[in-house]
Amino acid sequence: MQGFLPVTGKEMKERGWEQPDFVYITGDAYVDHSSFGTAIISRVLESRGYRVCILPQPDWKDKSSVTEFGEPRLGFLVSAGNMDSMVNHYTVSGKRRQKDSYSPGGKAGLRPDRAVIVYSNLIRQTYKHTPIILGGIEASLRRLAHYDYWENKVKRSVLIDSGADIISYGMGEHSILEIAEALQNGIPIEEITYVPGTVFRTKSPERIYHCEILPSFAEVQTDRKAYAESFACQYRNTDPFTANPMAESYGSRGFVVQNPPAKPLTMQEMDDIYDLPYMGTSHPMYDSEGGVPALEEVKFSLTSNRGCFGSCSFCALTFHQGRILQARSHDSLIREACKMTEDPLFKGYIHDVGGPTADFRQPSCEKQLTAGVCRNRQCLFPSPCKNLRADHSDYVQLLRKLRAIPRVKKVFIRSGVRFDYVMADPSPEFLEELVKYHVSGQLRVAPEHVSDSVLKYMGKPGHDVYQRFLKRYEQINEKYGMKQYAVPYFMSSHPGCTVKDAVKLAEYIRDLGFTPEQVQDFYPTPSTLSTCMYYTGIHPLTKEKVYVPKDPHEKAIQRALLQYRNPANRKLVLEGLKMANRMDLVGYDRKCLLRPDKKQKEDCGARSADRRKTRPKKTIRNIHKKK
Repeated sequence: MQGFLPVTGKEMKERGWEQPDFVYITGDAYVDHSSFGTAIISRVLESRGYRVCILPQPDWKDKSSVTEFGEPRLGFLVSAGNMDSMVNHYTVSGKRRQKDSYSPGGKAGLRPDRAVIVYSNLIRQTYKHTPIILGGIEASLRRLAHYDYWENKVKRSVLIDSGADIISYGMGEHSILEIAEALQNGIPIEEITYVPGTVFRTKSPERIYHCEILPSFAEVQTDRKAYAESFACQYRNTDPFTANPMAESYGSRGFVVQNPPAKPLTMQEMDDIYDLPYMGTSHPMYDSEGGVPALEEVKFSLTSNRGCFGSCSFCALTFHQGRILQARSHDSLIREACKMTEDPLFKGYIHDVGGPTADFRQPSCEKQLTAGVCRNRQCLFPSPCKNLRADHSDYVQLLRKLRAIPRVKKVFIRSGVRFDYVMADPSPEFLEELVKYHVSGQLRVAPEHVSDSVLKYMGKPGHDVYQRFLKRYEQINEKYGMKQYAVPYFMSSHPGCTVKDAVKLAEYIRDLGFTPEQVQDFYPTPSTLSTCMYYTGIHPLTKEKVYVPKDPHEKAIQRALLQYRNPANRKLVLEGLKMANRMDLVGYDRKCLLRPDKKQKEDCGARSADRRKTRPKKTIRNIHKKK
């Protein structure tokens, strides 16, 4: 059925419905676009004949706000939206954000902190026994005990605190349909314990086949080593082909059990999902407020893949979308692109063709779609696996087809390319076409750091790989007479990063001759390997101890060093140079980061005089010797 799904009881009645099958409560404004999880799950259910109503951003201070459609026949679906509500609300320094891109007009404050818990508790005040299914990234990454940066403690699974019945984690198309079918067939929600990609509660896991027992919540709450062990076990069980169920004890409350992830979508399933009748825009009720800002970035972008075998330590994709790459067909993407060109707002530019990593279009090796990914190694780190298929030919063909569509002036790639994967490809074809057709003056890449000791903990390739990529990128630009630049993203204060490492990065930025406008301070979000290191001081996979910059003042110093040219950062930068014993970087030499103040000028003058006394005379012999 075309048109937006009902958002009011009146709209539901206009469709001739007396009762919905599901009410979907979300912390985002309602945007019916395939980049928004609410739209995808709702349209998937609709395609199977279920009646779905959307309740976006209900007033969590009013329990009657969840009764707009009455009690749904099968259950409530609850999501915080496309972002974790705490990340949406707070910066890494704990400051409240002033804007919410997923709310009408960018207005902040329309969703609660810890939204899935608040919404579920709100439902339970009125509907005591109606099934509640949690989904979306907030619930997915908090499905078991997890370190919470905002309260600086380990918190329980959201299944316990929310009072919900089940979590559909990851990209939930498969699991939500199985849950819906079970409910439709009269199976009580407490008996739906067999669906891959779900988390449920039970009194005892004894009858669960091959179940791995994790350290209990009581253990991980008080013992950081136990927390690291639990995380390592979870990390090894993120693959749908090799994972076992895992159970976590909550004492008298029983166990929270995680089933293995759902199987990856086939290309046909991906096509079917993205071919559903999305309206492609936000609900008209937001027009008077200027729409929903988050749509602007994705309205004319194409999602070509899911999953990521890059496995960066600070990224939650391993726990959410998984490491197995899933892709849409060329035909499906071209259909969507052609539909874009008919939009009156389309100006001829496709803003992106990608996903978590733009240039991944196939699993990293042949075995993954039948045997899964390796438990004991990664595909690209610390170096590319010998079985890696680094091949951009399919992506190149797709981009050529998209460029050839009438009314398409340019196709950009903005979701980022994995430069080590590019370097592993023996063919230069993709990088050449990227430079010629898909960059708008600047190519954004994410080396994240320059210190190999830090990059090791980030799960990123050594700095030499990035340098070789830059050289090749510059050579191709020169070959075609183009002046385009690579703009790197850098991160400060990641586990393993000392002030000396931060100074090393500052020196690299100096040599590049640019000042980063924004610096990403490491943000410990739930269910990432880096967050586990941040909390425990232990690398969970190797058990080695890791230095963690936690002191807010040291973090401010590391961040300031990356923007050392900003006069407001002078005091912090100077302190950092002293801590790193690098006062040689204060002076008038072009290699210095800071100019001396009055007292330092005197010291510099004295040092210069001493150097002049001991400096050898500029004889022909000495000059040639230096050369």
